Amino acid sequence: MLELGMGQAPAGDLVKDITEAEFMAEVVEASQSVPIIVDFWAPWCGPCKTLGPALEAAVKEARGAVRMVKVNVDEAQNIAGQLRIQSIPTVYAFWQGQPVDGFQGALPGSELKAFIGRVVAAAGGDASGGLDEAIEAAEEMLEQGAAVDAAQTFAAILGEDPNNARAYAGMVQAHIAMDDLEQAEAILNGAPAEISRAPELEAAHAKLELAKQAGNAGPITELQAQVDADPGNHQARFDLAQALYASGDAEGAVTQLLELFRKDREWNDGAAKAQLFTIFEALKPNDPVVLNGRRKLSSMIFA
Repeated sequence: MLELGMGQAPAGDLVKDITEAEFMAEVVEASQSVPIIVDFWAPWCGPCKTLGPALEAAVKEARGAVRMVKVNVDEAQNIAGQLRIQSIPTVYAFWQGQPVDGFQGALPGSELKAFIGRVVAAAGGDASGGLDEAIEAAEEMLEQGAAVDAAQTFAAILGEDPNNARAYAGMVQAHIAMDDLEQAEAILNGAPAEISRAPELEAAHAKLELAKQAGNAGPITELQAQVDADPGNHQARFDLAQALYASGDAEGAVTQLLELFRKDREWNDGAAKAQLFTIFEALKPNDPVVLNGRRKLSSMIFA
């Protein structure tokens, strides 16, 4: 739950329509104690009809960490002119009387949540639990391929809570997704000592190692042909596993590594087992590939 260390507003007070005459009291003055998100809209604006309800829902999910007012620009032209609003929908977030963030146009739900998370962070929100929704939104953005936006959101969260291991790991993963492995490694190496061994950062480290390997992965077809021609070619099987993982086939990679472990668990100083553990660490603990892979590996170890 997002909190700012103050009394939360009743649900009915979280979103309201205001007039130009009310702007000073409902935005400038009210934002001295809680961030106010201002949605500038007009009845004739098509995108406004999409953004408005989605933004209201995101504000209500924040449970009082922010409030929202809606301003019809047709009826508030002086305010719109002062803020240089040239197109709508335009959204501004005010904190202590000043705009601190904003955007134009309709955004998907995940980016709206991330926007609210940044606003809460800028206002000194409760870092221990108040930024969870922003982290979830950033992680969703990362999954959808919006790595740059995700990195910006993770950075905002870390500005409020530098020891947030989940956000720190997210920053690393965002740079991996941008194929900036050098920066990802620098971020990982710069992690505060208090969280350097956190599970989230261990997983990020595993993802980084696998991303480095991906750059040297060979062609799957050729490697598969080598393995088929000589099942005892352990190096070819190991390289095939790397190539499969690099292509997004984690299950195929685990299958090849399990087979390599079955054939010769001591090959190359136990490389198959070590690589399996790296993949398991990089994936989510409840991923079926991890659960099945660990079970099969255990059965071989303790057979």
